[in-house]
Amino acid sequence: MTAIDAGTRTVTGLDAPAFQPILTPRATATKPITTLVPRIEPALERRRLWEHRYARRLRATDAAVVVSASALTALIDTSVSSTGTFAVARVAVMTAVVWLLALALVQSRAASITGSGATEYKRVIHATGFAFGIVAMVFVLFQWDGVRLQLIAALPAGLFALLVGRWTWRKWLLGQRRYGHYSSRAIVTGNRDDIEYVLRTLNERGSLGYVAIGAAPSDSSLEPIVVDGCTHEVVGSMDSVAMHARTLEADTIIVASRPDDDPDFIKRLSWELEGTASELIISSRVADVAGPRISLRPIDGLPLIHVKIPDFEGGKHALKRAVDVAFSFLVMIPLSLIVIPVIALLIKLDDGGPVFFRQTRIGRDGQEFGILKFRTMRTDAEAQLAALEAQSEGNGVLFKMKNDPRITRIGVILRKYSIDELPQFWNVLIGDMSVVGPRPPLPKEVREYDGKVYRRLFIKPGITGLWQVSGRSDLSWEESVRLDLRYVENWSITSDLMIMWRTAKVMVAPKGAY
Repeated sequence: MTAIDAGTRTVTGLDAPAFQPILTPRATATKPITTLVPRIEPALERRRLWEHRYARRLRATDAAVVVSASALTALIDTSVSSTGTFAVARVAVMTAVVWLLALALVQSRAASITGSGATEYKRVIHATGFAFGIVAMVFVLFQWDGVRLQLIAALPAGLFALLVGRWTWRKWLLGQRRYGHYSSRAIVTGNRDDIEYVLRTLNERGSLGYVAIGAAPSDSSLEPIVVDGCTHEVVGSMDSVAMHARTLEADTIIVASRPDDDPDFIKRLSWELEGTASELIISSRVADVAGPRISLRPIDGLPLIHVKIPDFEGGKHALKRAVDVAFSFLVMIPLSLIVIPVIALLIKLDDGGPVFFRQTRIGRDGQEFGILKFRTMRTDAEAQLAALEAQSEGNGVLFKMKNDPRITRIGVILRKYSIDELPQFWNVLIGDMSVVGPRPPLPKEVREYDGKVYRRLFIKPGITGLWQVSGRSDLSWEESVRLDLRYVENWSITSDLMIMWRTAKVMVAPKGAY
């Protein structure tokens, strides 16, 4: 008989199972598995530090504005009405809390929107509207005392103060970026032509917050890239851009173009940059004109870039016309009562000629109209133009002279501060022009247009525009066309309001006006 030890039981004889004992495998010593999780590099830590520092400043300013607006409104309410202090304080606290939460929920202080563009201001406006919508609902549901005054007083005053605060901090931020502070260290990679395009844009608009510390072209040449007189060193090849980003402590990589034979370049580069860079930016020249109309919609892992086709009629344009009429009507009241009589007297005392100058310009759809200005030149200015054309300092299409002998003494001042263009609000009121739009061209300019430049005539010309706030006569012809086309296809009411605000600043500190 055999016996098999089965722990505490002994199996003998006939009941023994017909199998051999199984040896339990023993654990053997193995090498520990090490997971190489990307660690945050010092460059990325520094970037996050200044982003958080700036966001804290915005948060503190927002809180001060919101609390002040709500508290002052509550104080006024208790002094002019018989509402109890507790009831008014309850509404003020609720208003402040909901308002601050709304500003946080819409990410109005996100680093991606601060410093440039209208998105930051839009989010502040949307958050304020959302917060006071909730406050209004509470008023309807519970009929709390003190809510009405919050809606009437705190909303407009607080919103205005918030926008002024954001604008003030943006001016401070742009001032810091002129010295390289609060900016991202970027390496631009791609083929040389596309790299030059990105570098030129970054050089022209230093307010974007990117400082190019080098380039990594797709070719193997180490020859520096020169753009508008600025030399940008080549730090290496496109294949090794991630390594150079780590070495040079860059926190942003701008891909101007990807290799044609490497469709996985972007994905692989994003993996290589984990822990090193905060941003991987893909540049596209289509954004130069179609930027605000671009949206990304991934479908089953396929990223599709949608470009909305612009339209030139409909509700959006009707709203623009309504804003034009309202704004020009408000401006015409003090203009006709105060400004026009004073300017007319000065012009008459200067040379005794007519006060206004009417000139034929081309408007929407190529229609001619008479633009109205205060006269700033001698009455025989047009007769002298042919003799002065050889001395033109314009951009090749327009005649411009910094010291034009035809300009009168009072005309120098009127032109410098753009006062001569104020009568154009009459053109806006009657529908020939818009407050903001492309520059109104002369008929001889239009005759020299090529195919794409005709697109400037798709909407009404404006008293001011991107050309007015970007250098005016100092702009090249190509740059002025690019700005006008960008506006024609991408304008919005918010962008119009921002251009109006920038125009007011340009009138106080004129540049390129002669």
